[in-house]
Amino acid sequence: MTQNELLLHLRKTVEQVLKAPYYKKKLAEVGIYYPGDVKSLEDFRKIPLTDKEALRQNYPFGLFAEPLEKMVRIHASSGTTGKPTVVGYTREDIQLWAKIVANGLRRAGITSNDVVQVAYGYGLFTGGMGLHYGCEELGALVIPISGGNTQRQLMLMRDFGSTVLCCTPSYALYLADSLGEEGMTKEDLKLRVGIFGAEPWTEQMRTEIEARLGIRALDIYGLSETMGPGVSLECLKGEGLHIDENFYPEILDKDGNVLPEGETGELVLTSFNKMGFPGLRYRTKDITSITYGSCTCGHTGWTMKRVSARVDDMLIIRGVNVFPSQIEEAILSVGGIEPHYLIVVDREGNLDTLEVQIEVNAASFNDEIRELEELQQRLQTKIHEILNIAARVRLVEPKSIPRSEGKAKRVIDKRKEKQLS
Repeated sequence: MTQNELLLHLRKTVEQVLKAPYYKKKLAEVGIYYPGDVKSLEDFRKIPLTDKEALRQNYPFGLFAEPLEKMVRIHASSGTTGKPTVVGYTREDIQLWAKIVANGLRRAGITSNDVVQVAYGYGLFTGGMGLHYGCEELGALVIPISGGNTQRQLMLMRDFGSTVLCCTPSYALYLADSLGEEGMTKEDLKLRVGIFGAEPWTEQMRTEIEARLGIRALDIYGLSETMGPGVSLECLKGEGLHIDENFYPEILDKDGNVLPEGETGELVLTSFNKMGFPGLRYRTKDITSITYGSCTCGHTGWTMKRVSARVDDMLIIRGVNVFPSQIEEAILSVGGIEPHYLIVVDREGNLDTLEVQIEVNAASFNDEIRELEELQQRLQTKIHEILNIAARVRLVEPKSIPRSEGKAKRVIDKRKEKQLS
């Protein structure tokens, strides 16, 4: 896309968001009253960022750019920290979303011959329906099973001959763990590809999933505020997630400055051609980097690295910034353990404490005490090497850490609980 083409798309988005009173006021504050006032990328970058708080302040429909009679669907966040963030879609938006997801799936090698088991949640969460409509657009056979009911998931996966699994990476591991309990092995399944997202996951977890399920595991990215799943998706080459041409990405540092190509920072997205709820410089709070180029899969445009962490997932422990993904990287680099863990942060007096509970595998659980102590020490050393702070590692028996059928809960911060009590 040339710079002139990009500016035309950006002006079109500006024209659409100006229909919403909130955006009309915010853009006026920086001297943008009409789409033509955006004469360059520098002008565009003067536009204030949009964040989740803006959605909450305009709850429920204050950021819609089309009247409700033109809307055909609403999605929303869970609202666990207050009012949910609400987004709306016109009929054209739904059709565009389906095409975006279908294009990504094609690059991932999915065809009309595939049987796709969609085990993301359906409902206000965008995950299930986003993949569902994209698969139908592609012509694949969809099993809309949603999340949960693991025994039934595995039975239908085997009986229906599912070739593609769509769910969170943590649930994929849970399904793999449950195969033996249902008297199955990965050889009983026809799975060949997994499309996993909705939570950060590491390269080590990808290796675990691929080995346990005998599949190729690919990362998908998206968020309801800009569309839903499908904003970007890995192709089979596996060198990053290709961002669909309907989105313009920027990477910002902590002060809001745009970083050059290849630098790591927070991803900010602007959507093109979305009518009901256009995304304008939306702060995703996801940390990644982007590059522009061509891929042998046929994609030309922006590619992002796997999301390494979320800004709001960061823990500050004894003045050190700690991300759960760093701890996952450390523990999965050591053998003899399961990819299931729980991070417990507490405060004793004025000192923060960090405990990591990690499941050992069945073979290690039966080892001598001395061998378990050596494993525990190796894990503590590895975590210290990566985080540069000491952590207490507690080894726990197999299947003792609660499993999730959706997004995995990895952190318990007792400091917050104490502040509230």
